[in-house]
Amino acid sequence: MRASTLTKKIKEQDAEDEKEGKLGTTNNINVGDGLYLRRLPSGTRKWVFRYTNFAKKRVWFTIGSYPHLSLAQARGEASRLNADIENGKDPSAERKRDQQEIIKTVDQLFLDWYQHDVSRRLKNPQIPQRIYRKEIAPHIGKLALKEVNARDIRAIIHKVANSGRKATANDALMVCKQLFKHAIKLNLVDYSPAQAFTMSDAGGLEISRDRILSVDELDVLFRVLRKHRDQFARENYLAIALLVHLGVRKNELIAAMWSEIDFDEQVWRLPAERSKTEVAITVPLSATSLEWFSELKVRACGSPYVFPSRRASKRRGYISSDTLNHALAKLFGQKVDSKKQPTANMLGEAGLEHFTVHDLRRTCRSLLASLGVPSHIAERCLNHKLKGVEGIYNRHDYLNERREAFEKLACMLTPIINDMPNVVPFTKQLSR
Repeated sequence: MRASTLTKKIKEQDAEDEKEGKLGTTNNINVGDGLYLRRLPSGTRKWVFRYTNFAKKRVWFTIGSYPHLSLAQARGEASRLNADIENGKDPSAERKRDQQEIIKTVDQLFLDWYQHDVSRRLKNPQIPQRIYRKEIAPHIGKLALKEVNARDIRAIIHKVANSGRKATANDALMVCKQLFKHAIKLNLVDYSPAQAFTMSDAGGLEISRDRILSVDELDVLFRVLRKHRDQFARENYLAIALLVHLGVRKNELIAAMWSEIDFDEQVWRLPAERSKTEVAITVPLSATSLEWFSELKVRACGSPYVFPSRRASKRRGYISSDTLNHALAKLFGQKVDSKKQPTANMLGEAGLEHFTVHDLRRTCRSLLASLGVPSHIAERCLNHKLKGVEGIYNRHDYLNERREAFEKLACMLTPIINDMPNVVPFTKQLSR
């Protein structure tokens, strides 16, 4: 059929349907080889292709609109579709697959990996999300998947490692490896640009830390923090104090909500869903820790979180997992902001060896032992599961014993943290 013949047939069909009052109905003109020109009830026309799929069902497959797509172009497309069917392909199924979410860039790949894998598999999916957003996305997020090469991965992990964050460099490499492994699963790339790299290329083998701060070191620490309160916010100061005193994990503390703090019963009820061990625990609060929480309540200004986010633009209601780490790192003279030069190593100059926020939890455990707290009580203070047979049969909460242990620890820490003098000045006037 020629184009002129098709035009003539369209006019004849419209005239006949108008005469019979059928212009508002669907009508097809058979062009041949499965190609039809379909008139819709609206009056517009589309090219459609008819075929029988592998389930022996007749399928109408839309090719394009008429006259935007010419007769010759429509025939060419129909010829291609017939060839695909001969080769065992189903045009409709192929189109549905092509219409699935398009993943072209690394950012799009991460979103798919996060939604379909990370968020379902990991208890704390925000950790790889944060690493990707801060360390990886700025370098390769906008690149097409097939444009990313091994040199890009090396640049990412070297930049992180050279900033002194060797553990984070290892984490960034692991995220890159898992991310491109996901791309291979989806048949988006043939190989992973991160595959050949090992931990030695990033931050190196991580050695288990055993850093514990002594009482004297804690005294130095809090003196320096108070001296530089213009660089170390009061909320951060109280967070560090609570971590040393209660031995909880950083992420458990910074995400705490006021609904969990019971001032009347003097306890913090940490729910299972926010505990790393997935075991709920009631944390007894000493009089000192209650004073700190009371101050934080005022500073929270009505927020449901104990440590509310300090920026309105933040996507969550409480402070970032990096807030305390960065605050300490700055006082150790480390560069944590690409736009700012590092400050002096104020903690190092005061004689403190480098430590991390997590070392405060280990320090709490050591202090409890130094106070003569029995091992099984100290372990429960940190919400550790008791080991061996004792862990199976001894499910006692030891709330009273833990309260006594924390009160002992408060007596040791309060003069250091609250800057209380060891000698109370005599103020009573003598009679003459």
